[in-house]
Amino acid sequence: MKQINATDTLQEMIVLLQKKQTVELMQLKDQYHYTYESLRPLNIVKNIFTDMTTSAELRGNLINNIVGISTGYLTKKVMLGATHNPIKRILGTLLQFVITNVVTKYSNTPKS
Repeated sequence: MKQINATDTLQEMIVLLQKKQTVELMQLKDQYHYTYESLRPLNIVKNIFTDMTTSAELRGNLINNIVGISTGYLTKKVMLGATHNPIKRILGTLLQFVITNVVTKYSNTPKS
């Protein structure tokens, strides 16, 4: 029969704690690298863009806004062309604003 020695038990506990410390240090390093990568500005922008493109509601709103803005811009260009008259330019901008708002508000794009 082997007698349990306090020194041997203490040595075993030390070895177990060192292994546990090594594992926890590796986990901490992995978490640090993950956090570092997720906080880089490029990755933040990528995540935001991914969230925007995967959300059906945001995608629909984005499409409606793009259609409205482009319609307003094209209407302004067709109606006024390239004028240098400041009054016509102001009226053209107001016309563009009104048309953009109307088209954006009343566009009936299919919702996914």
